[in-house]
Amino acid sequence: MAAREMYELSGSGFEKSCDFIKSLPPDLFAELCQKSIEHLQCQNTGVDQTHLCQRFQAAGVDTNVDEVKNVINAVNYLFSTAAKHKLSTDALLNTVASHYKLPKQTLQVIRHVWNEEGNRLSEIECSRNLFPAAQLLDFQWKIGMAISSDSCKSLNHPYVTVELKVAEPSGQVQNKVFEMTIAEFQNFSKQFKEMSAALENV
Repeated sequence: MAAREMYELSGSGFEKSCDFIKSLPPDLFAELCQKSIEHLQCQNTGVDQTHLCQRFQAAGVDTNVDEVKNVINAVNYLFSTAAKHKLSTDALLNTVASHYKLPKQTLQVIRHVWNEEGNRLSEIECSRNLFPAAQLLDFQWKIGMAISSDSCKSLNHPYVTVELKVAEPSGQVQNKVFEMTIAEFQNFSKQFKEMSAALENV
């Protein structure tokens, strides 16, 4: 691996996540790696950090969602950088082992995952753009009556709560909630209808 490529890897946040990775049992680290690989191969829309955090906590790992988010980013970056430079398994392991003091079992997981998936990840179409645009997974809305709201200053005025489930380019799945007045929601709906009509003509 060239010096520039080492810098790309060292700047990914992987080093900061090493202590957490060391605390993971090999089977849980393997699960994390597999989900990362599936995301990078466009087989899933993202890694659900909340679910993964719950899996880790149930196994006795002391962690939180933010820490899990950081380690997902680090592992995604590790594999995407390796794919971008078409690294062999030995080259990837040599780089990781020479820069980070990871347990032997953790390195074995990386070796196994990259032996199985590295060539495919390096060759498939999406490996040229491993972090696509965010994807909308779900859209929910409901009408309520404002008791206290930033956008609805008067009490007892109707408003619309919109909840989006989005797969971020980094692979995390997040929920985003916001409120709109009825007029704002009507305009929002009108724009969706215009987009739908335009797509029908494509």
